Amino acid sequence: MGNSKFTFIDLFSGIGGFRLALNAIGGKCLNFSEINSDAISTYCTNFNEESSYNLGDITKIKSLPKHDLLTGGVPCQSWSIAGKNLGFDDDRGQLWNDTIYLLNQSKPKAFIFENVKGLVDPRNKEALTYILNRIKDAGYHTNFYLINSYDYGVPQNRLRVYIVGFKDREYFDKFILPKPIKNKIQLGHILSNLETLTNQENEIVDINLFGEIIKQRSMSLSTSNGINDYFLFNDLRNGHSTIHSWDILNTTDRQKDICYLLLKNRRKSAYGNLDGNPLSYKHFKDLDTTITKNELDELVELEILKKVGYSFLVKEFDEQLLSEDEKSILESSINNVLYVELLKNNRDFKLKKISVSKTLQLLIEKNIIVCDEIRYDFKNTKISTGLFGINRIFLSSSNIFPTLVASDTNDFITTKTISANNESEYKEKFLKEIYKTGAFRKITKSEACKIQGFPVNYLLPENRARWMKLIGNSVSVPVIEMIGKAILDTGVFDGDSKLISNIEKKSDHVNAKSVLQI
Repeated sequence: MGNSKFTFIDLFSGIGGFRLALNAIGGKCLNFSEINSDAISTYCTNFNEESSYNLGDITKIKSLPKHDLLTGGVPCQSWSIAGKNLGFDDDRGQLWNDTIYLLNQSKPKAFIFENVKGLVDPRNKEALTYILNRIKDAGYHTNFYLINSYDYGVPQNRLRVYIVGFKDREYFDKFILPKPIKNKIQLGHILSNLETLTNQENEIVDINLFGEIIKQRSMSLSTSNGINDYFLFNDLRNGHSTIHSWDILNTTDRQKDICYLLLKNRRKSAYGNLDGNPLSYKHFKDLDTTITKNELDELVELEILKKVGYSFLVKEFDEQLLSEDEKSILESSINNVLYVELLKNNRDFKLKKISVSKTLQLLIEKNIIVCDEIRYDFKNTKISTGLFGINRIFLSSSNIFPTLVASDTNDFITTKTISANNESEYKEKFLKEIYKTGAFRKITKSEACKIQGFPVNYLLPENRARWMKLIGNSVSVPVIEMIGKAILDTGVFDGDSKLISNIEKKSDHVNAKSVLQI
Protein backbone atom coordinates (compact mmCIF):
# COMPACT_ATOMS: atom_id res chain seq x y z
CA MET A 1 0.00 0.00 0.00
CA GLY A 2 3.06 2.24 0.22
CA ASN A 3 2.57 3.47 -3.36
CA SER A 4 -0.99 4.64 -2.77
CA LYS A 5 -1.59 8.32 -3.44
CA PHE A 6 -4.37 10.52 -2.14
CA THR A 7 -5.40 14.13 -1.78
CA PHE A 8 -6.21 15.85 1.48
CA ILE A 9 -7.36 19.18 2.90
CA ASP A 10 -5.70 20.49 6.04
CA LEU A 11 -8.21 22.28 8.32
CA PHE A 12 -6.95 24.11 11.42
CA SER A 13 -3.57 23.45 9.88
CA GLY A 14 -1.38 25.25 12.41
CA ILE A 15 2.21 25.01 11.25
CA GLY A 16 1.70 21.88 9.15
CA GLY A 17 2.01 18.82 11.39
CA PHE A 18 -0.69 16.95 9.48
CA ARG A 19 0.82 17.93 6.15
CA LEU A 20 4.34 16.84 7.08
CA ALA A 21 3.09 13.40 8.06
CA LEU A 22 0.76 12.90 5.11
CA ASN A 23 3.26 14.20 2.56
CA ALA A 24 5.68 11.57 3.84
CA ILE A 25 3.29 8.75 2.92
CA GLY A 26 2.30 10.04 -0.52
CA GLY A 27 -0.44 12.53 0.26
CA LYS A 28 -1.04 15.68 -1.77
CA CYS A 29 -2.38 18.74 0.06
CA LEU A 30 -4.90 20.70 -2.03
CA ASN A 31 -5.64 23.50 0.45
CA PHE A 32 -5.18 24.43 4.07
CA SER A 33 -7.25 26.52 6.48
CA GLU A 34 -5.74 28.67 9.23
CA ILE A 35 -6.39 32.12 10.73
CA ASN A 36 -3.34 32.70 12.96
CA SER A 37 -0.92 34.94 11.10
CA ASP A 38 2.21 33.41 12.66
CA ALA A 39 1.02 29.90 11.81
CA ILE A 40 0.12 30.90 8.24
CA SER A 41 3.52 32.50 7.67
CA THR A 42 5.33 29.47 9.12
CA TYR A 43 3.24 27.04 7.08
CA CYS A 44 3.76 28.86 3.80
CA THR A 45 7.49 29.31 4.40
CA ASN A 46 8.20 25.68 5.21
CA PHE A 47 6.08 24.26 2.39
CA ASN A 48 6.98 26.91 -0.16
CA GLU A 49 3.25 27.55 -0.42
CA GLU A 50 1.37 30.59 -1.67
CA SER A 51 -0.93 32.23 0.86
CA SER A 52 -3.72 31.93 -1.73
CA TYR A 53 -3.89 28.21 -0.89
CA ASN A 54 -5.16 29.17 2.56
CA LEU A 55 -8.95 28.86 2.74
CA GLY A 56 -8.96 31.11 5.80
CA ASP A 57 -11.64 31.23 8.48
CA ILE A 58 -13.48 27.90 8.55
CA THR A 59 -16.73 29.61 9.56
CA LYS A 60 -16.71 31.41 6.19
CA ILE A 61 -15.90 28.40 4.00
CA LYS A 62 -18.97 27.44 1.96
CA SER A 63 -17.56 24.37 0.22
CA LEU A 64 -14.37 22.36 -0.24
CA PRO A 65 -12.82 21.05 -3.45
CA LYS A 66 -13.06 17.30 -4.00
CA HIS A 67 -10.50 15.42 -1.90
CA ASP A 68 -9.90 11.97 -0.40
CA LEU A 69 -9.00 12.75 3.22
CA LEU A 70 -10.07 15.59 5.52
CA THR A 71 -7.89 16.43 8.50
CA GLY A 72 -7.98 18.92 11.31
CA GLY A 73 -6.91 19.62 14.87
CA VAL A 74 -10.13 21.32 15.97
CA PRO A 75 -9.31 23.99 18.61
CA CYS A 76 -9.33 22.26 21.95
CA GLN A 77 -9.92 24.90 24.62
CA SER A 78 -13.58 23.99 25.06
CA TRP A 79 -12.75 20.44 26.09
CA SER A 80 -9.45 20.74 27.90
CA ILE A 81 -9.45 19.49 31.48
CA ALA A 82 -7.26 22.48 32.27
CA GLY A 83 -9.98 24.84 31.01
CA LYS A 84 -13.45 25.62 32.32
CA ASN A 85 -15.13 22.61 30.66
CA LEU A 86 -17.87 24.70 29.08
CA GLY A 87 -18.11 22.52 25.96
CA PHE A 88 -20.60 23.84 23.44
CA ASP A 89 -21.39 26.74 25.76
CA ASP A 90 -18.02 28.05 24.60
CA ASP A 91 -18.12 29.69 21.15
CA ARG A 92 -14.94 27.87 20.19
CA GLY A 93 -16.76 24.57 20.64
CA GLN A 94 -19.05 25.57 17.80
CA LEU A 95 -16.13 25.03 15.42
CA TRP A 96 -16.96 21.33 15.62
CA ASN A 97 -20.28 22.16 13.93
CA ASP A 98 -18.45 24.00 11.13
CA THR A 99 -16.02 21.09 10.72
CA ILE A 100 -18.75 18.46 10.50
CA TYR A 101 -20.72 20.69 8.11
CA LEU A 102 -17.76 20.70 5.70
CA LEU A 103 -17.29 16.95 6.17
CA ASN A 104 -20.93 16.41 5.21
CA GLN A 105 -20.68 18.82 2.30
CA SER A 106 -17.47 17.43 0.74
CA LYS A 107 -17.91 13.69 1.50
CA PRO A 108 -14.22 12.60 1.50
CA LYS A 109 -13.44 8.90 1.75
CA ALA A 110 -11.94 9.27 5.24
CA PHE A 111 -11.03 11.84 7.87
CA ILE A 112 -8.76 12.36 10.91
CA PHE A 113 -9.69 14.86 13.63
CA GLU A 114 -7.45 15.51 16.65
CA ASN A 115 -8.36 16.95 20.04
CA VAL A 116 -7.22 17.06 23.68
CA LYS A 117 -7.90 14.11 25.97
CA GLY A 118 -10.46 16.20 27.87
CA LEU A 119 -12.94 15.51 25.08
CA VAL A 120 -13.30 11.91 26.30
CA ASP A 121 -13.44 12.88 29.96
CA PRO A 122 -16.71 11.72 31.61
CA ARG A 123 -17.65 15.36 32.15
CA ASN A 124 -17.78 15.81 28.39
CA LYS A 125 -19.60 12.57 27.58
CA GLU A 126 -22.66 14.40 26.28
CA ALA A 127 -20.55 16.61 24.01
CA LEU A 128 -18.53 13.68 22.61
CA THR A 129 -21.72 11.72 21.98
CA TYR A 130 -23.17 14.71 20.15
CA ILE A 131 -20.08 15.01 17.94
CA LEU A 132 -20.03 11.30 17.10
CA ASN A 133 -23.75 11.27 16.34
CA ARG A 134 -23.41 14.24 13.99
CA ILE A 135 -20.55 12.51 12.20
CA LYS A 136 -22.71 9.40 11.91
CA ASP A 137 -25.55 11.51 10.51
CA ALA A 138 -23.10 12.78 7.88
CA GLY A 139 -22.79 9.18 6.67
CA TYR A 140 -19.56 8.05 8.33
CA HIS A 141 -18.45 5.04 10.34
CA THR A 142 -16.16 6.31 13.05
CA ASN A 143 -14.33 5.57 16.26
CA PHE A 144 -12.09 7.54 18.61
CA TYR A 145 -8.68 6.57 19.98
CA LEU A 146 -6.75 7.91 22.97
CA ILE A 147 -3.11 7.85 21.90
CA ASN A 148 0.07 8.84 23.70
CA SER A 149 2.67 10.33 21.36
CA TYR A 150 5.38 8.57 23.35
CA ASP A 151 4.14 5.22 22.03
CA TYR A 152 4.72 6.19 18.39
CA GLY A 153 8.04 7.90 18.02
CA VAL A 154 8.58 10.99 20.17
CA PRO A 155 9.89 11.37 23.76
CA GLN A 156 6.82 13.24 24.97
CA ASN A 157 3.98 12.32 27.28
CA ARG A 158 1.19 13.71 25.07
CA LEU A 159 -2.24 12.10 25.31
CA ARG A 160 -4.60 13.18 22.56
CA VAL A 161 -7.88 11.96 21.11
CA TYR A 162 -7.97 11.05 17.43
CA ILE A 163 -11.34 10.57 15.75
CA VAL A 164 -10.98 8.52 12.56
CA GLY A 165 -13.80 7.77 10.16
CA PHE A 166 -14.59 6.21 6.78
CA LYS A 167 -17.46 6.71 4.37
CA ASP A 168 -17.57 3.01 3.50
CA ARG A 169 -18.03 0.38 6.19
CA GLU A 170 -15.65 -2.12 4.58
CA TYR A 171 -12.66 0.17 5.09
CA PHE A 172 -13.72 1.11 8.61
CA ASP A 173 -13.77 -2.62 9.47
CA LYS A 174 -10.23 -3.00 8.07
CA PHE A 175 -8.77 -0.07 10.02
CA ILE A 176 -6.38 -1.25 12.74
CA LEU A 177 -3.97 0.90 14.73
CA PRO A 178 -0.51 -0.64 14.95
CA LYS A 179 0.84 -1.60 18.35
CA PRO A 180 3.12 0.93 20.11
CA ILE A 181 6.69 0.79 18.84
CA LYS A 182 9.10 -1.21 20.99
CA ASN A 183 12.29 0.81 20.58
CA LYS A 184 10.96 4.12 21.83
CA ILE A 185 12.89 7.34 21.34
CA GLN A 186 14.20 8.60 24.68
CA LEU A 187 14.56 12.20 25.82
CA GLY A 188 18.31 11.78 26.13
CA HIS A 189 18.49 10.80 22.45
CA ILE A 190 17.31 14.22 21.27
CA LEU A 191 19.18 16.44 23.74
CA SER A 192 22.65 16.07 22.25
CA ASN A 193 24.71 14.36 19.58
CA LEU A 194 24.97 10.72 20.58
CA GLU A 195 27.88 8.38 20.40
CA THR A 196 27.71 4.66 21.04
CA LEU A 197 29.81 2.21 23.01
CA THR A 198 29.50 -1.41 24.12
CA ASN A 199 29.04 -2.56 27.68
CA GLN A 200 30.48 -5.67 29.31
CA GLU A 201 27.81 -7.81 27.69
CA ASN A 202 28.90 -6.44 24.28
CA GLU A 203 25.56 -4.67 23.87
CA ILE A 204 25.34 -1.29 22.14
CA VAL A 205 24.43 1.47 24.60
CA ASP A 206 23.84 5.19 24.12
CA ILE A 207 25.91 7.88 25.78
CA ASN A 208 25.21 11.58 25.91
CA LEU A 209 27.44 14.53 25.14
CA PHE A 210 29.07 14.20 28.54
CA GLY A 211 30.06 10.60 27.96
CA GLU A 212 27.48 9.29 30.41
CA ILE A 213 25.37 6.22 29.66
CA ILE A 214 21.72 7.13 29.06
CA LYS A 215 19.64 4.89 31.30
CA GLN A 216 16.01 4.20 30.53
CA ARG A 217 13.59 5.91 32.85
CA SER A 218 9.94 6.89 32.54
CA MET A 219 8.38 10.18 33.63
CA SER A 220 6.44 10.03 36.92
CA LEU A 221 7.34 6.36 37.40
CA SER A 222 10.03 5.17 39.77
CA THR A 223 13.00 3.28 38.42
CA SER A 224 13.91 -0.17 39.70
CA ASN A 225 15.77 1.40 42.61
CA GLY A 226 12.81 3.61 43.51
CA ILE A 227 14.33 6.89 42.32
CA ASN A 228 12.34 9.19 40.03
CA ASP A 229 13.72 10.83 36.90
CA TYR A 230 12.68 14.41 37.63
CA PHE A 231 12.40 16.84 40.53
CA LEU A 232 9.17 18.67 41.31
CA PHE A 233 9.34 22.16 42.83
CA ASN A 234 6.42 22.94 45.12
CA ASP A 235 5.44 23.35 48.78
CA LEU A 236 2.11 21.51 48.63
CA ARG A 237 3.20 17.90 48.02
CA ASN A 238 5.98 15.74 49.34
CA GLY A 239 8.24 13.01 48.01
CA HIS A 240 11.88 12.06 47.69
CA SER A 241 12.20 14.09 44.47
CA THR A 242 10.18 17.10 45.66
CA ILE A 243 12.06 20.34 46.26
CA HIS A 244 10.45 22.75 48.73
CA SER A 245 11.17 26.42 49.28
CA TRP A 246 12.67 25.57 52.68
CA ASP A 247 15.14 23.26 50.90
CA ILE A 248 16.33 26.19 48.81
CA LEU A 249 16.20 29.09 51.28
CA ASN A 250 18.42 29.28 54.34
CA THR A 251 16.24 27.71 57.04
CA THR A 252 16.84 25.95 60.35
CA ASP A 253 15.81 22.39 61.13
CA ARG A 254 13.14 23.82 63.43
CA GLN A 255 11.69 25.94 60.61
CA LYS A 256 11.70 22.92 58.30
CA ASP A 257 9.80 20.93 60.93
CA ILE A 258 7.11 23.62 61.16
CA CYS A 259 6.74 23.66 57.38
CA TYR A 260 6.34 19.88 57.28
CA LEU A 261 3.76 20.13 60.07
CA LEU A 262 1.63 22.42 57.90
CA LEU A 263 2.23 20.27 54.82
CA LYS A 264 1.11 17.14 56.66
CA ASN A 265 -2.09 18.63 58.08
CA ARG A 266 -3.41 21.25 55.65
CA ARG A 267 -5.46 18.74 53.61
CA LYS A 268 -7.22 17.26 56.63
CA SER A 269 -10.96 17.89 56.84
CA ALA A 270 -10.64 18.98 60.46
CA TYR A 271 -9.26 22.30 59.20
CA GLY A 272 -11.74 22.90 56.40
CA ASN A 273 -13.21 21.49 53.21
CA LEU A 274 -10.79 22.97 50.71
CA ASP A 275 -8.16 20.83 49.00
CA GLY A 276 -5.63 22.69 51.12
CA ASN A 277 -6.59 24.65 54.22
CA PRO A 278 -4.61 27.34 56.04
CA LEU A 279 -4.11 26.74 59.76
CA SER A 280 -4.58 29.23 62.58
CA TYR A 281 -2.04 29.81 65.33
CA LYS A 282 -4.35 27.84 67.65
CA HIS A 283 -4.28 24.91 65.23
CA PHE A 284 -0.48 24.95 65.26
CA LYS A 285 -0.46 25.06 69.06
CA ASP A 286 -2.81 22.08 69.18
CA LEU A 287 -0.39 20.16 66.98
CA ASP A 288 2.77 21.31 68.77
CA THR A 289 2.46 23.19 72.04
CA THR A 290 6.01 24.58 71.73
CA ILE A 291 5.33 26.59 68.56
CA THR A 292 5.30 30.35 69.04
CA LYS A 293 3.59 33.00 66.95
CA ASN A 294 6.97 34.61 66.39
CA GLU A 295 8.24 31.44 64.71
CA LEU A 296 5.33 31.51 62.28
CA ASP A 297 5.88 35.19 61.57
CA GLU A 298 9.57 34.53 60.84
CA LEU A 299 8.52 32.07 58.13
CA VAL A 300 6.23 34.79 56.75
CA GLU A 301 9.22 37.15 56.60
CA LEU A 302 11.15 34.47 54.71
CA GLU A 303 8.20 34.38 52.26
CA ILE A 304 7.68 30.67 52.82
CA LEU A 305 4.39 31.24 54.64
CA LYS A 306 1.79 33.98 54.27
CA LYS A 307 -1.01 35.30 56.45
CA VAL A 308 -4.48 34.95 55.01
CA GLY A 309 -7.84 36.22 56.18
CA TYR A 310 -10.10 33.23 56.83
CA SER A 311 -13.24 34.93 58.07
CA PHE A 312 -14.49 38.53 57.97
CA LEU A 313 -16.98 40.50 60.05
CA VAL A 314 -19.47 42.50 57.97
CA LYS A 315 -20.02 46.09 59.11
CA GLU A 316 -22.90 48.37 58.19
CA PHE A 317 -22.84 49.49 54.57
CA ASP A 318 -24.69 51.46 51.90
CA GLU A 319 -25.80 49.15 49.06
CA GLN A 320 -25.58 52.03 46.59
CA LEU A 321 -21.80 51.92 46.99
CA LEU A 322 -21.57 48.26 46.02
CA SER A 323 -21.01 46.47 42.73
CA GLU A 324 -23.12 43.43 41.85
CA ASP A 325 -20.22 41.11 42.69
CA GLU A 326 -19.79 42.74 46.09
CA LYS A 327 -23.51 42.41 46.82
CA SER A 328 -23.41 38.71 45.90
CA ILE A 329 -20.49 38.10 48.26
CA LEU A 330 -22.11 39.95 51.15
CA GLU A 331 -25.37 38.06 50.69
CA SER A 332 -23.43 34.89 51.51
CA SER A 333 -22.59 36.01 55.04
CA ILE A 334 -23.72 33.91 58.02
CA ASN A 335 -24.66 35.97 61.07
CA ASN A 336 -22.72 38.87 59.55
CA VAL A 337 -19.59 36.76 59.03
CA LEU A 338 -18.05 35.82 55.67
CA TYR A 339 -16.18 32.50 55.59
CA VAL A 340 -13.59 32.29 52.81
CA GLU A 341 -13.87 28.51 52.60
CA LEU A 342 -17.60 28.71 51.82
CA LEU A 343 -17.11 31.53 49.33
CA LYS A 344 -14.46 29.59 47.39
CA ASN A 345 -16.69 26.52 47.22
CA ASN A 346 -19.70 28.52 45.99
CA ARG A 347 -20.60 27.16 42.55
CA ASP A 348 -22.62 30.25 41.57
CA PHE A 349 -19.58 32.45 42.05
CA LYS A 350 -17.57 30.15 39.78
CA LEU A 351 -20.23 30.25 37.07
CA LYS A 352 -20.51 34.03 37.31
CA LYS A 353 -16.69 34.27 37.28
CA ILE A 354 -16.69 36.29 40.51
CA SER A 355 -13.20 36.55 41.96
CA VAL A 356 -13.62 35.95 45.71
CA SER A 357 -10.18 37.25 46.67
CA LYS A 358 -10.41 40.42 44.59
CA THR A 359 -13.95 41.19 45.76
CA LEU A 360 -12.99 40.70 49.41
CA GLN A 361 -10.05 43.05 48.96
CA LEU A 362 -12.35 45.72 47.51
CA LEU A 363 -14.73 45.33 50.47
CA ILE A 364 -11.79 45.72 52.86
CA GLU A 365 -10.69 48.90 51.10
CA LYS A 366 -14.23 50.26 51.40
CA ASN A 367 -14.13 49.49 55.14
CA ILE A 368 -17.20 47.25 54.80
CA ILE A 369 -15.57 44.09 56.16
CA VAL A 370 -12.82 43.54 58.70
CA CYS A 371 -10.73 40.39 59.21
CA ASP A 372 -11.97 38.22 62.05
CA GLU A 373 -9.56 35.27 61.84
CA ILE A 374 -6.00 35.09 60.53
CA ARG A 375 -4.53 31.81 59.34
CA TYR A 376 -1.17 30.71 57.91
CA ASP A 377 -0.64 29.03 54.56
CA PHE A 378 2.25 28.46 52.18
CA LYS A 379 3.02 31.51 50.07
CA ASN A 380 3.25 29.43 46.90
CA THR A 381 -0.07 27.60 46.58
CA LYS A 382 -0.16 26.80 42.86
CA ILE A 383 1.52 23.53 41.99
CA SER A 384 1.72 24.34 38.28
CA THR A 385 3.59 27.58 39.00
CA GLY A 386 6.33 25.82 40.92
CA LEU A 387 8.91 27.74 42.93
CA PHE A 388 11.19 30.58 41.89
CA GLY A 389 10.26 30.15 38.24
CA ILE A 390 10.78 26.37 38.18
CA ASN A 391 8.08 23.71 38.02
CA ARG A 392 10.05 20.57 37.16
CA ILE A 393 13.62 19.75 36.28
CA PHE A 394 14.07 16.54 34.28
CA LEU A 395 17.28 14.59 34.26
CA SER A 396 18.71 14.08 30.79
CA SER A 397 18.50 10.35 31.48
CA SER A 398 14.70 10.55 31.53
CA ASN A 399 12.77 8.66 28.90
CA ILE A 400 10.15 11.27 28.39
CA PHE A 401 9.31 14.99 28.56
CA PRO A 402 5.92 16.40 29.63
CA THR A 403 3.35 17.68 27.16
CA LEU A 404 4.49 20.73 25.23
CA VAL A 405 1.89 23.47 25.53
CA ALA A 406 1.37 26.76 23.73
CA SER A 407 1.99 28.87 26.82
CA ASP A 408 5.36 27.23 27.50
CA THR A 409 6.03 25.79 30.95
CA ASN A 410 8.50 26.18 33.77
CA ASP A 411 9.98 22.78 32.92
CA PHE A 412 13.73 22.37 32.52
CA ILE A 413 16.26 19.67 31.70
CA THR A 414 19.61 19.03 33.38
CA THR A 415 22.85 19.39 31.49
CA LYS A 416 24.40 16.54 33.47
CA THR A 417 23.24 13.34 35.16
CA ILE A 418 23.56 12.24 38.76
CA SER A 419 23.43 8.88 40.47
CA ALA A 420 22.85 7.97 44.10
CA ASN A 421 22.50 4.99 46.41
CA ASN A 422 19.39 6.22 48.21
CA GLU A 423 16.66 8.87 48.11
CA SER A 424 18.21 11.34 50.53
CA GLU A 425 21.56 11.22 48.74
CA TYR A 426 19.77 11.68 45.42
CA LYS A 427 18.02 14.85 46.57
CA GLU A 428 21.19 16.19 48.22
CA LYS A 429 23.24 15.61 45.08
CA PHE A 430 20.58 17.25 42.92
CA LEU A 431 20.53 20.41 45.05
CA LYS A 432 24.31 20.61 45.28
CA GLU A 433 25.41 19.52 41.81
CA ILE A 434 22.54 20.66 39.60
CA TYR A 435 20.30 23.27 41.19
CA LYS A 436 22.91 25.36 42.99
CA THR A 437 25.34 25.21 40.06
CA GLY A 438 22.64 26.11 37.52
CA ALA A 439 23.26 22.93 35.54
CA PHE A 440 19.82 23.02 33.94
CA ARG A 441 18.10 24.83 31.08
CA LYS A 442 14.90 25.01 29.05
CA ILE A 443 14.59 22.96 25.88
CA THR A 444 15.76 24.64 22.70
CA LYS A 445 13.74 25.27 19.57
CA SER A 446 15.32 22.34 17.73
CA GLU A 447 14.69 20.05 20.71
CA ALA A 448 11.05 21.16 20.83
CA CYS A 449 10.77 20.26 17.14
CA LYS A 450 12.19 16.79 17.82
CA ILE A 451 9.87 16.31 20.79
CA GLN A 452 6.93 16.91 18.43
CA GLY A 453 8.44 14.94 15.55
CA PHE A 454 9.29 17.91 13.32
CA PRO A 455 12.59 18.22 11.45
CA VAL A 456 15.23 20.08 13.47
CA ASN A 457 15.59 22.65 10.69
CA TYR A 458 11.88 23.49 10.58
CA LEU A 459 11.65 27.25 10.15
CA LEU A 460 9.98 28.94 13.13
CA PRO A 461 10.02 32.50 14.54
CA GLU A 462 13.05 33.44 16.63
CA ASN A 463 11.04 34.68 19.62
CA ARG A 464 10.60 31.86 22.15
CA ALA A 465 7.01 32.74 23.11
CA ARG A 466 6.01 32.71 19.44
CA TRP A 467 7.66 29.42 18.42
CA MET A 468 6.58 27.72 21.64
CA LYS A 469 2.97 28.70 20.97
CA LEU A 470 3.17 27.29 17.46
CA ILE A 471 4.92 24.02 18.30
CA GLY A 472 2.86 23.51 21.48
CA ASN A 473 -0.39 23.81 19.53
CA SER A 474 0.71 21.33 16.88
CA VAL A 475 0.05 17.63 16.49
CA SER A 476 2.84 15.11 16.99
CA VAL A 477 3.88 14.35 13.43
CA PRO A 478 4.76 10.63 13.83
CA VAL A 479 1.33 9.90 15.32
CA ILE A 480 -0.40 11.36 12.26
CA GLU A 481 1.92 9.42 9.97
CA MET A 482 1.09 6.22 11.85
CA ILE A 483 -2.66 6.85 11.57
CA GLY A 484 -2.28 7.83 7.91
CA LYS A 485 -0.44 4.59 7.12
CA ALA A 486 -3.13 2.59 8.91
CA ILE A 487 -5.76 4.32 6.75
CA LEU A 488 -3.73 3.55 3.62
CA ASP A 489 -3.48 -0.09 4.65
CA THR A 490 -7.27 -0.43 4.43
CA GLY A 491 -7.03 0.17 0.68
CA VAL A 492 -9.51 3.04 0.84
CA PHE A 493 -7.48 5.13 -1.61
CA ASP A 494 -6.47 2.35 -4.01
CA GLY A 495 -7.27 3.24 -7.58
CA ASP A 496 -6.72 6.95 -7.04
CA SER A 497 -3.10 6.96 -8.22
CA LYS A 498 -3.88 7.77 -11.85
CA LEU A 499 -6.13 10.62 -10.81
CA ILE A 500 -3.44 12.05 -8.56
CA SER A 501 -0.79 11.83 -11.28
CA ASN A 502 -2.80 14.28 -13.36
CA ILE A 503 -2.70 16.88 -10.60
CA GLU A 504 0.07 19.43 -10.99
CA LYS A 505 2.61 18.69 -8.29
CA LYS A 506 4.83 21.15 -6.53
CA SER A 507 8.02 20.38 -4.65
CA ASP A 508 7.58 20.88 -0.91
CA HIS A 509 10.28 22.76 0.95
CA VAL A 510 10.34 20.11 3.68
CA ASN A 511 11.98 16.74 3.01
CA ALA A 512 9.14 14.20 2.84
CA LYS A 513 11.10 11.20 4.15
CA SER A 514 9.40 9.24 6.87
CA VAL A 515 9.16 11.43 9.94
CA LEU A 516 9.28 8.29 12.03
CA GLN A 517 12.97 8.14 11.13
CA ILE A 518 13.76 11.77 12.04
